[in-house]
Amino acid sequence: MNLHNRGGFEVIKSAFGPEVWAIVAPAILDTLYMTVLTMIFTLVLGLFLGIVLMVTAEEGLQPRPLFNKALGAVVNVLRSLPSMILIILTLPLSRLFIGKAYGPEACIFALVVSCVPMFARLVESSILEVSKGKIEAAKAMGTPNIPLITKVLIPEALPSLIRAYTIAVIAIISVTALAGSFGAGGLGDVAVRFGYSRFKTDILIAAVLVLVILVQVVQFIGDGLSKYITKKRFLI
Repeated sequence: MNLHNRGGFEVIKSAFGPEVWAIVAPAILDTLYMTVLTMIFTLVLGLFLGIVLMVTAEEGLQPRPLFNKALGAVVNVLRSLPSMILIILTLPLSRLFIGKAYGPEACIFALVVSCVPMFARLVESSILEVSKGKIEAAKAMGTPNIPLITKVLIPEALPSLIRAYTIAVIAIISVTALAGSFGAGGLGDVAVRFGYSRFKTDILIAAVLVLVILVQVVQFIGDGLSKYITKKRFLI
């Protein structure tokens, strides 16, 4: 079933066969399971962390320079580590908390640690793009910090935040594929264990095809939502 023994067209045709998809289909469910749970944690933790970074900055709503620098340093350290290294470092913690260092559940912690810092910085950047005039106008009206964040900053930055989250979700899908090499299962595991190691190119093609489709769907939805909100705001 490899390219050395079969023509390229036959391999591609075989990639859509029932035998291949009997192996790939369960892996899709594992990848979606890891992706969805990591998306939820990344959205909640990344949004919160990004807002905290913005609020505590020197020119933020509640300046805390020392705290901001310390938190920013931690975020930058985590962002600077390759995803592979983070997965290796966090798998022992998974064994400590859930009793095992393999399977989708064990790698979700690593995926969150890998993606939250990146999304937090994107959130911070998106909110900082909000017009200073709107912030000053809200302050002049006596708007407290929390309503100012929830009713002014986040709504104004929403199109940019959606684009940032789209980038984060695509990164999550990429890291789930990498985590497959460390026992997480999913499409990455199938692509490496069956497609690459056993020279079954049709399985490799099928796994890669699904990953490409997932990324394209996420990008399409993210772009569509961002454009819709921007257009709706312009019409209003």
